[in-house]
Amino acid sequence: MTHPSIHARNHPDKTAYQMAGTGKAISYRELDERSNQGAHLFRVLGLKAGDHIAFLMENRLAFMEICWAAQRAGLYYTAISRYLTQDEIAYIVRDCGAKLVITSPKCAEQIKGLITGEPGEPLFFMLDEPLPGFRSWDRGAIAQPVTPIADEVAGYDMLYSSGTTGRPKGIKRQSENNPIDVPNPFLRLLCADMCGMNGDSIYLSPAPLYHAAPLRFNMMAITLGGTSVIMESFDAEQFLQLVERHKITQSQLVPTMFVRMLKLPEEVRMRYDVSSLKGAIHAAAPCPVDIKAKMIEWWGPILIEYYAGSEGNGVTVSTSQQWLDHRGTVGRAVVGKVRILGEDDLEMPVGEIGAVYFADAPVFSYHNDPDKTKRAYNARGWSTLGDVGYLDGEGFLYLTDRKSYMIISGGVNIYPQETEDVLITHPEIADVAVFGVPNEEMGEEVKAVVQPHDMARAGKEFEAELMVFCRQHLSPIKCPRSVDFEAELPRTPTGKLVKRHLRDRYWPKAAVKV
Repeated sequence: MTHPSIHARNHPDKTAYQMAGTGKAISYRELDERSNQGAHLFRVLGLKAGDHIAFLMENRLAFMEICWAAQRAGLYYTAISRYLTQDEIAYIVRDCGAKLVITSPKCAEQIKGLITGEPGEPLFFMLDEPLPGFRSWDRGAIAQPVTPIADEVAGYDMLYSSGTTGRPKGIKRQSENNPIDVPNPFLRLLCADMCGMNGDSIYLSPAPLYHAAPLRFNMMAITLGGTSVIMESFDAEQFLQLVERHKITQSQLVPTMFVRMLKLPEEVRMRYDVSSLKGAIHAAAPCPVDIKAKMIEWWGPILIEYYAGSEGNGVTVSTSQQWLDHRGTVGRAVVGKVRILGEDDLEMPVGEIGAVYFADAPVFSYHNDPDKTKRAYNARGWSTLGDVGYLDGEGFLYLTDRKSYMIISGGVNIYPQETEDVLITHPEIADVAVFGVPNEEMGEEVKAVVQPHDMARAGKEFEAELMVFCRQHLSPIKCPRSVDFEAELPRTPTGKLVKRHLRDRYWPKAAVKV
């Protein structure tokens, strides 16, 4: 069994976490002591195992200290996106039942409106020098013992979906009163067994920590006794600089990061030595085939792709070699069994597209939302994340899109992901979204919204060029009938495209699809 507290005894001065930009770092001994102090403060404030906290802050060392304090105090902890509105933040704080909310001066504006002084509201704390209305987390914690609390028990994250298709959904794991050093078996499989992470690893984290994968991978890196370097925000060239400078061995990325690195000038990409990388894990969205092929050619066969959700109801994994033999796959099931179902809820033959379900998989529920939970399951108890795809003859899964994004034009199903994957390879496109818009005759038609590298190119001439480019690679029915241009597409910091923010502009309010 491993845990930061164990590494603190064996390697007290080893760096656990380091910020990429400032260079500020925390050793295993300091992480152990500060997380113990945080756990004591939780108890002093009346929080017991099974209670809930929430926090909203930028990527910083204290983020991970608070997570580990909650983990060893048996608390549920919810990290909230900095990019949500105050109303969305208030909804999550209320929905999860947080008894305590922690923020930083940089994020205070989004939190201070939640402070009303009404009975029963959470306690509000702030890092650094607190603003009026907030208590000091730093002063409260530093006054506590650095030794463990007497009633240590494992706590868990309770994270919310990004809300790209509606209100965020919280996924709450059942508390099992486990010791604090009980490992997550899937993360151990993916990080240690498949990606080679261990106590010698130097892990680079390029994404916002509030998201499930970056948070959990950062915790697993320290569970295994490695060192984690955390970027304040992602920058393509800085990522490559950091790999060379720190001799990074593993990282977890999303496909949009690959796209941005590949679109750097070749002389910039080739300037940095990335040969220390042994494993690059990616997920969150299907990776365009050409993009992934170029990444494997550049970095070697070290990419490991997985498909899963915060729900934890099933997982598929693909190594680079498996992907090269099954181009476009997101892997074979390692948790649960993949089933592809048609509209009649019957299993589809090999190669036929349908809704992706997991059978014989862990059960989950959406917190305070039995209706959403019910809609995620079929009569046989199989669960879905809402994605669409197919299986090949060897059981490898291929995703085509989310069911809610499917375009039905003249009775034909069109999956926008395929069109997006073609358009993003155009050298003058930085980002793209494809979705259905109303068509009086066909019901829907294909629309593309493109973010060009140079907005001066936006216009009818470039639109026509892109439509011709698309028709060179896809059948006409899958190609956009029109192209609009935006200076920037709405993506979450974790790389997920918030397509509804674009699509809803084109649909009459009464007819907007959910």
